[in-house]
Amino acid sequence: MKSANKSILAVAVAVAVAASITTSIVYAHGKKEHKAEVAEYDATSEVFGEYVPGMEPTHTIEISMADTMRFSPDSIKISQGDVVRFVVTNAGALQHEFVLGTNESLTEHAALMMKFPGMEHEEPYMAHVDPGKDMEIVWKFSQAGEFEFGCLLPGHFDAGMKGTISVSSS
Repeated sequence: MKSANKSILAVAVAVAVAASITTSIVYAHGKKEHKAEVAEYDATSEVFGEYVPGMEPTHTIEISMADTMRFSPDSIKISQGDVVRFVVTNAGALQHEFVLGTNESLTEHAALMMKFPGMEHEEPYMAHVDPGKDMEIVWKFSQAGEFEFGCLLPGHFDAGMKGTISVSSS
């Protein structure tokens, strides 16, 4: 009987761990509801561009996110100085996000998300999108160069959920 009890206990522990991991992945940024509109933030500048409240987009780019851990499109070409409205749609059943950055900043942030999956943060270059919803980001690409975007929820970035943005000089 002791062997049967140990087996039952082992199964119960495995189910609890799996449920905990699944909850961490699904609610990687907490249970916070995200609006489907463009939020207003304070002005900010990063190596990959800038946000200033009230910027008028010069282009709109639609991005779809899927549970296959892919973005469509996964490669974008724009010009320095372009102000882009990204309309980001989550076509999957899992929460996904769209985060602009450099390879280094995204890789570093993805590693942090693996350590602290419940961390919450809001920046003008991030969109956390619930299944079946969409959000918008407006961002100015003030510097020429190669930049990236990715989903930094635990496991998504490492599974290949990322893309590139080539910004040519004007």
